Amino acid sequence: MSAAVVTGASRGIGRAAALALARRGLDIALLARTESDLDVVAAEISQHGVRALPLRCNVTSADEVTAACARALAELGTPRVVVNNAGIIRRALVHEMSIEDFRLVLDTNLTGTFLVTRALLPSMLAARQGRVIQMASISSTLGSARASAYCASKWGVVGFTKSLAEELRGTGLCTMSILPGSVDTAMLQGSGFSPQMTADDVARAVVFAALDAPPAMNGSSIDLFGA
Repeated sequence: MSAAVVTGASRGIGRAAALALARRGLDIALLARTESDLDVVAAEISQHGVRALPLRCNVTSADEVTAACARALAELGTPRVVVNNAGIIRRALVHEMSIEDFRLVLDTNLTGTFLVTRALLPSMLAARQGRVIQMASISSTLGSARASAYCASKWGVVGFTKSLAEELRGTGLCTMSILPGSVDTAMLQGSGFSPQMTADDVARAVVFAALDAPPAMNGSSIDLFGA
């Protein structure tokens, strides 16, 4: 049985992606900060005849990431798919944003992506197969007022993905990033933008990148602009 690791899996795009991968027959390790929400998603996933492993983890903590990923490897084996989806936003003008909020957004969205990938990559390289999918954003290509930290983090996610893609050439692994526009989730609240797609729409793109896209798409950024 193949497995996937999904971060930020308790709600929104992460939940939708985890369920979509479960419907394709993958066991799912679910990483998020809120244990009660994780248990709800795990119960939903179990209804698809696969195993769900809820793991409370704050991706900004190297120790928590190491522990959660070690348990995922021990219980589900080397993942076929990693979805780095955990993300937050803090809205403020640059001159009014606290350094704590700025660092928290970068630590969650960008450093967390690095930490999870670093923890799981050795076993995937040894298996010579697997895909690492990053949840970037349309904000990886443009700027938005009151979202400087978020935009900076998502531009960084795309740069991370493209650099990782070069390291993965010839290994049997590949990596891609998904760049959705405005998605109908809680994170859109306060943005001033109307939703152009659902979390399930984004999840379908995640599944395509993770399981169906040709390996030649290594390093690609998949834009979702909405119907």
